[in-house]
Amino acid sequence: MTGTLINIAAVLVGTILGLLLGGRLNEKVKQTVMVGLGLVTIVNGIHMTLETSNILIMLGSVLVGGILGEWWRIEDGLNWLGARLADRFDKAEGGDGGSRFIRGFVTASLIFCVGPMTIIGSIQDGLVGDYRLLAIKSMLDGFAALLFASSLGIGVGFSTLVILVVQGGLSLLAGQAAAILTDPMIAEMTAAGGVLIMAIGVGPLLELKPIRVGNLLPALLLAPLIVWILTLLGIPLAPQF
Repeated sequence: MTGTLINIAAVLVGTILGLLLGGRLNEKVKQTVMVGLGLVTIVNGIHMTLETSNILIMLGSVLVGGILGEWWRIEDGLNWLGARLADRFDKAEGGDGGSRFIRGFVTASLIFCVGPMTIIGSIQDGLVGDYRLLAIKSMLDGFAALLFASSLGIGVGFSTLVILVVQGGLSLLAGQAAAILTDPMIAEMTAAGGVLIMAIGVGPLLELKPIRVGNLLPALLLAPLIVWILTLLGIPLAPQF
């Protein structure tokens, strides 16, 4: 849990600095920062998708995961949670404060909790107490939180609740997770996460097209499940030519 606590502290510090500096940054600077974050996020997502050994696994996990996410209305659940928090803590942000809060909460939660560093770092921290990878992730998340908070407000800070549940939960269950997740499973989970990361860049950050990214989250569970099924059936993960 040490790495998770460091991550939470970094995001909170970044959020506070972003809120303090936000008023000093003009709208053009904020827009440029958000565009830069969006572009880098897309590049990072592309890099993550290259981990796949078979694009059909990534495609299947994202498509089926999207169907399940829409059925379970995960995005609506995240928005509901953000709205409830907004009612309590975001009244000072004006008429559109609630939607701004939700955008900051959901976007930051997904970006901070989707990716190989979250999975591998949490497992390392939980198994042997090695939190170096999460410490590196914390530095990246803290800087991102500063930039996000300057544009999206205090909702970014509440993403630490999701960090605590996701990373903390993975660390606490590291023994069981390490016994279940193989390298190919983590690779395909990373690739599926890359698609979600790109969706965040295109949707919430660059605002090119509205995307309910939260409803794609089941893909992160389906990707390793597909790998497990293929392995059980003796089907090679990589296509054979």
